[in-house]
Amino acid sequence: MKLTPQAVPPQNQFSIVIPSWNNLALLKLCVESIQRNSAFAHQIIVHVNDGSDGSLEWVRAQGLTHTHSAQNIGICLTVNQAAALAQHDLILYLNDDMYCCPQWDVKLLDKVKLIGHDAFMLSGTMIEPVDSGNPCVSVHDFGREVDSFDQDAILKNYQSLAKPDWYGATWPPTLVHRRWWHAVGGYSSEFSPGMSSDNDFSMKMWAAGCRIFLGVGDSLVYHFMCKSTGRIVKNNGRKQFMRKWGMTSSLFDRYYLRRGEPALQVELGEPDATPEFNRKLRLSRIKAWLA
Repeated sequence: MKLTPQAVPPQNQFSIVIPSWNNLALLKLCVESIQRNSAFAHQIIVHVNDGSDGSLEWVRAQGLTHTHSAQNIGICLTVNQAAALAQHDLILYLNDDMYCCPQWDVKLLDKVKLIGHDAFMLSGTMIEPVDSGNPCVSVHDFGREVDSFDQDAILKNYQSLAKPDWYGATWPPTLVHRRWWHAVGGYSSEFSPGMSSDNDFSMKMWAAGCRIFLGVGDSLVYHFMCKSTGRIVKNNGRKQFMRKWGMTSSLFDRYYLRRGEPALQVELGEPDATPEFNRKLRLSRIKAWLA
C-alpha cells in the first residue's frame, strides 16, 4: 500500500503519547517539562502499565487523558492504545524518561510547515549523559536520576547542544501524522514487548511511500537513559525484522535511512545500488532465509 502525501493544514498542537511503567518520578518530570517548556498546549496521553507505584493515581489527579493495563503489555500495544485517543492530527511518541527543552515543539512544527505535507517521520534530538557513540545525539551530563537532575543548568545551556539536522529518524521523540500512523497500523504487536519495533515502524512508513525521516537538530530533549528493558523478557526483534522484511535492520538503517548522516536535503532518495550495497543486500536476504 502506497499513500499519497496530503497537505497539512495549519496546526500547532500535538497529541503526545507517553508509555510509563512504574516510573512515577520520571513521569512527573516529563509531563512538567512539556507543560513548562512547550510553546503550545498539547494533549498529553499517558498509558500506565501496572501503576502500582502510584502512577495511575497521579495521572488521574492531574486530569490527564490516559489508558491503563493491570500488567506491563509492552511498547507496541501501549502506544497504540494511547494513540487511539489522539485528538490532533500530529501524534508524538515520547518516553517517560525524557525532559523537553524550551522550543522543542516549535522547532518540530517549523519543520512540518517547511515540508508542507503529511508524509514524514521526524525525531527530536536527544541529549544523553553518556557517550554511546550514537552520532544522532548530543552528550552532556545534567544528571542520571531525577534527584540529581540540574534543571537550571540545562535551561541555560541546552541551545549550545543543538546539532545540524540528521537522517534516520526512528526513535522517540517521534512525530508522525495521524493518517500515516493508522494507515500503517501503528506499532506491530508481533514485536511485543518492543525490541526493534521502532525499526519496523519506520520500515512500514518507508514501504507506504514516506521518504522523509529527519532528525531535527535544534528540537532537544534530555534522555535519562533509564530504560525498562532490563525488567522484561525481550523478543528477538532483529530476527523478526529480518524474517518480515528480508533484510537486516542495520542494513535498512545504514543504506535506506542513512542514519546519522548530515541531512543535506529534507527527502531521502532510494539506496545507491553500489556493489557493496548489492552484496550486503544479498547477504542480508540469505540471513533472513536462514533465520
